[in-house]
Amino acid sequence: MIYLILILIIAAFFTYMIYMPGISWREPLPPLDDTDRAIAQRLESHVKTLCSNPAGRNFVEKQGLTAAKQYITEQFQLSGYQVSFQDYQISGETFSNIEVQLTGTTAPQEIIIVGAHYDAVIGSQGANDNGSGVAALLELANMLRDRQFSRTLRFVAFTNEEPPNFMTADMGSNHYAKRSAVQKENIVAMISLETIGYYSDEPGSQYYPPPLGFFYPDKGNFIAFVGNLRSRSLVTRFLKIFREHATFPSEGIAAPSIIPGISWSDQWSFWKQGYPAIMITDTAPFRYPDYHSPRDTPDKVDYEKMVYVVKGMQKMIVELLD
Repeated sequence: MIYLILILIIAAFFTYMIYMPGISWREPLPPLDDTDRAIAQRLESHVKTLCSNPAGRNFVEKQGLTAAKQYITEQFQLSGYQVSFQDYQISGETFSNIEVQLTGTTAPQEIIIVGAHYDAVIGSQGANDNGSGVAALLELANMLRDRQFSRTLRFVAFTNEEPPNFMTADMGSNHYAKRSAVQKENIVAMISLETIGYYSDEPGSQYYPPPLGFFYPDKGNFIAFVGNLRSRSLVTRFLKIFREHATFPSEGIAAPSIIPGISWSDQWSFWKQGYPAIMITDTAPFRYPDYHSPRDTPDKVDYEKMVYVVKGMQKMIVELLD
């Protein structure tokens, strides 16, 4: 009897983690029109420019990091935003988070943040990790630039997500989230865009930490919504809205952060301050063979698939803000 109760408890817990509302897109992807192809071209241009320094953009290669900061700033400005910087120092060197904002009309104190880290791991161009996330950030900011919303929307490009600062006090997002907590900002949701550009329809192309592979597809052709247990309501709400609007496969999970991959990006910093946050990702090392390697180059990113994801996120964000 004890074993049966234990099995039932474990089954109930896994159901709680993996059950998600709505139905993932299962039909062939609709063809892209001219507007969609223009989005794909802009996404590709962003990624290629971010990867234009052969030495990369990271904690060590500051020339590339500075060039990326300048490019992101210029793109935000071209979209009509006033850009702000959060500067902080590590061993006497200055690093910057980059922020723009659309202030809400009736509930401006309620803030939704869409963020992506713009540094890359040492030794890699970082096209997918995380040029793809930054490209989506810039495109979403451009798409929504003329909109007015009830809530405040912020787009933030974070620095120093990668080692040696990964999951330390010197992650850019950690500095940002700590400042928000000190200022008692009411961040109702944070969305981390992390490595979103690689997809495969090949069976066996998707892997998972055990035992999650029993519950999810073995084809890496979907976008994943990931949160910790405290952010479960956020994951389910976001994924439900995405599935109502997007024409692209999607999966979701809300699980303990000790499971490998659950906390592996800037959402971790916001969880530390008690803010609800999720990660949207192609699952990175559980799918992408060139993750954290010199082979993570712009030709590996599927810009057309990214269009479906970005358009779905755009509609999701609009519904959350109104």
